[in-house]
Amino acid sequence: MPYRFMKRLFDIFVSLLAVLILLPVFAVIVVVIKLSSKGPAIFTQTRAGKDGKPFTFYKFRTMKIDVNPFGASPKSEYDQRLTKTGIFLRKTSFDELPQFFNVLKGDMSLVGPRPLYIAQIVEWNDEQKKRLLVRPGLTGLAQISGRGELTREEKLALDVEYVKKTSLLLDFKIIFLTIWQVLTGKSIYEKRYSQTEETRGQKNKNGL
Repeated sequence: MPYRFMKRLFDIFVSLLAVLILLPVFAVIVVVIKLSSKGPAIFTQTRAGKDGKPFTFYKFRTMKIDVNPFGASPKSEYDQRLTKTGIFLRKTSFDELPQFFNVLKGDMSLVGPRPLYIAQIVEWNDEQKKRLLVRPGLTGLAQISGRGELTREEKLALDVEYVKKTSLLLDFKIIFLTIWQVLTGKSIYEKRYSQTEETRGQKNKNGL
């Protein structure tokens, strides 16, 4: 059978199974979030899907409600914008669980480039825009290849590499390594962001 058809069947089967099994966990997380901080339990935001099509992205809320939802990603668990529950959810990646509903709806896949802001598309060159040729994923090649250790440009390059090499075998490998990273507690916080910003910072440091 064609890869895309098999991939979609696998997405539906796994995400439906995950939702059914994890419903009690979802309920507990919702209650804990509501009891520990003000605001909704589910965070929603418009992200870029396949071909740049907008879709509503779901996560369990990990930040306080009065922060900029488009601000820079937290670089550590000591970020004052995070709630105590949010720190735990991010550490365990439980905050991403509602995206199984995105996968069921067809907005996302289990594996693919992570969905980014629509406004970021204009910053990409033609090669980087190839990441939009597939559905965004719960996890992807960039996430198992360094995650927070990578710059934005390195992640985009890995996203495009995934698009060029897509296969069920690669998807299974990414899923397995993602589970392994979660179980071993690999940090999810971004230590680097952009090569451009790093170069500018180095020049300022050197007085150039």
